[in-house]
Amino acid sequence: MLRYLLRRLVYMVVTLWLIVTFTFVLMKNLPGDPFGEDSQKMTVEQRQILYAQYGLDQPIWNQYLKYMNNVIHGDLGVSFQFPTRKVTDIIQQAFPASLELGLWALLIAIVVGLILGIVASLNHNKGLDVAAMFTAIVGISIPSFVLGPLLSYFVGVKLGWLPPGMWTGPSSRVLPAIALSFGTIAILARLMRTSMLDVLNQDYIKTARAKGLSSPSIVVKHTVRNAILPVITVLGPVFVNLITGTLVVEQIFVVPGLGKHFVQSIYSNDYTMITGLTIFYAFILVVVLFITDVLYGLVDPRIRLAKGGSK
Repeated sequence: MLRYLLRRLVYMVVTLWLIVTFTFVLMKNLPGDPFGEDSQKMTVEQRQILYAQYGLDQPIWNQYLKYMNNVIHGDLGVSFQFPTRKVTDIIQQAFPASLELGLWALLIAIVVGLILGIVASLNHNKGLDVAAMFTAIVGISIPSFVLGPLLSYFVGVKLGWLPPGMWTGPSSRVLPAIALSFGTIAILARLMRTSMLDVLNQDYIKTARAKGLSSPSIVVKHTVRNAILPVITVLGPVFVNLITGTLVVEQIFVVPGLGKHFVQSIYSNDYTMITGLTIFYAFILVVVLFITDVLYGLVDPRIRLAKGGSK
């Protein structure tokens, strides 16, 4: 098991290093000036001083080594757009809103997705099954940047049931969470339905029915408990997908999260902010996948044995 953990840890570190390196090189080769129009108004001497202040006058290799050293120590640099603020400070201020939105979306996706999957499997090839799977197909087909404005206009503006674009209280979380979770609901519903149908055809379920156990008892104690395992295994990647997916939804519903800063940094060529946020989200992704992978190995030893781990 120790060898398996070390192997996974090495993979995680190498993956993060590759992501940081690729992002750094990509940002350095993007067109445009990181200081925008202000740089054009400066004299040559002023521009040289500004570049020296951010270390942009140094050779690219020196910039890379310095940046890697700073990243290792948790320093993602200073924003070009906000010269008095570090990227890490902006993340600490804005990420809680993004995290809260992602968690609300995950909760909605799990509850609604599991219910739809269970109902569909128990009514296989019937009206409810068709309706649930149609909903899943619609959910996958409509992206959040389309669903978001529709919910904001019809539910928020036309009907006035919920705030259309504020982040003031619990009710303001509902619309952005639904918009963010809709596609994930479809994925979990289809996965739960497939898993339920597979379990319902197992011999031990047939035996339970032959013994006279009631259908609710069979569904709750045997079917759902076993069918939910494949769903649990995808919750890690699903959570990361929801967290990164908040960038668009935050812009639609005016959520004070990282999405605003990420979009603004793209428009203003704030390379430090773009690089820092990309690395931050990549770190979340890699860590969650690492934890998920380790949990897989603990639950099913065959996984770590197949990947070269020890018993």
